[in-house]
Amino acid sequence: MSANLDLTQPPAEPHVPETEFGKWFLRTETWTVHVLERALQDLQRLMPAEPRTYEVVADVGCGYGRSLAKLHQRFAPRRLIGMDIDPEMLRESAREVAAHGVEAEFICCSSSNIKLPDNSVDMLFCHQTFHHLIDQESAIKEFFRVLKPGGVLLFAESTRRYIHSWIIRLLFRHPMEVQKTAPEYLAMVRNAGFSVPDSAVSYPFLWWSREDLGMMETILRIKPPAVKEETLINLVALKPAE
Repeated sequence: MSANLDLTQPPAEPHVPETEFGKWFLRTETWTVHVLERALQDLQRLMPAEPRTYEVVADVGCGYGRSLAKLHQRFAPRRLIGMDIDPEMLRESAREVAAHGVEAEFICCSSSNIKLPDNSVDMLFCHQTFHHLIDQESAIKEFFRVLKPGGVLLFAESTRRYIHSWIIRLLFRHPMEVQKTAPEYLAMVRNAGFSVPDSAVSYPFLWWSREDLGMMETILRIKPPAVKEETLINLVALKPAE
């Protein structure tokens, strides 16, 4: 299998580069198993029950490409696309999919200026990407633009409560002023024109999304409060069919 790389860099846009720790973490098994795989399992559970095919699947902000083989395995698209603003990450992604015998193509672009035609994607996967973006409103409009009518957006994101926590401030770098709560992310997606029924939304409270990394519960057996500010939101959104 082969990978088609378009590394033509887009015009310079303001963005916050990842820290070296962040780049390392994205290539760990902890990320692949406990963050990425858990999100995909939850999103699949939230998807519409009726079977359908997704011929064109794109990952916006694919990073080092750990998601692409998983998307290929689950949805068997005819065309699999990885997009990221970092060309070096795309090169690593190409090596990652080649190691799994998966054919994919890669486009260097920002999430607010996606180099794909209108109504060209059946499924858009956006996992832990939005909290890196400065222009979130433009990005969600781009997602709506490139999805076909009836297309699906799989959206998994960390909320302001988590991104503003001391441990994330210490280890990672993000545009802090644009971070949103779970209700704000849900409202943003709906306001862009997507349909998101309440049954297609979940709020996981996974160990890695807690400031104490879950130690209060696992070691001291202290349960988290029933009412809390959510640290994660997963949702499945549909672009209305014309």
